[in-house]
Amino acid sequence: MLLAAGLGTRLRPLTDTMPKALVPVAGRPLLHHVILRLKAAGFERIVVNVHHFGQQIIDDLAANHHFGLDVRISDERDMLLDTGGALKHAAPLFDPEYPVLIHNVDILSDVNLQALWQQAAPQTSVLLVSDRQTKRYLLFDERRQLRGWTNIETGAVKSPYEPFNPDRYRRLAFDGIHLFSPTLFPLMAAWPDKFSIIDFYLQACDRFPIQAWEQAGLRMMDVGKIDTLADADSFLQSLS
Repeated sequence: MLLAAGLGTRLRPLTDTMPKALVPVAGRPLLHHVILRLKAAGFERIVVNVHHFGQQIIDDLAANHHFGLDVRISDERDMLLDTGGALKHAAPLFDPEYPVLIHNVDILSDVNLQALWQQAAPQTSVLLVSDRQTKRYLLFDERRQLRGWTNIETGAVKSPYEPFNPDRYRRLAFDGIHLFSPTLFPLMAAWPDKFSIIDFYLQACDRFPIQAWEQAGLRMMDVGKIDTLADADSFLQSLS
């Protein structure tokens, strides 16, 4: 699932007239870069969610013959659903026999998608994480299982475990790419139309394995701000 529905407010004024997914980097829209990487890794079906200027994305995919892939649209033009809600809404479009690889459209990286896919196991969801500085961290135990979340700036903590001491766990930053186990879809039935996937994981992690996966030397860039676009051009060239 390629998450392309966001408003892209940090990329204004470009996103006043186009969706974030079609903002060009190194001469091609972000959408194209990610789809071509997924295709090169062997993925054959891609679900793209749309909201902000959604028809532009639909038209662009059609103009490019869907890159020779089975591309399906999850239409969120009535309401932006956040990642958890987007996944729940798109559930009928996935093959229930396989996990769902979720990838933000504004993430550029050299992550080995095939190696990540090989981490899939029955009932296990896998989160790409890295040891980098941020304000918000996921917390993992010695077996790399998700146990909680913290915001080190505000001191906020979330976990299904009580009592919970965040200092006992390893802090890792979430990188916007993850494998979602289809065994978790039934748990979403009780959730509203719009919700955070991280909040969902944090409520499920005491019942289902949600595991950290790191790639040594991972190079990644979040192209979410207007001042990152020039750097994104050179970053992509360095990956090729």
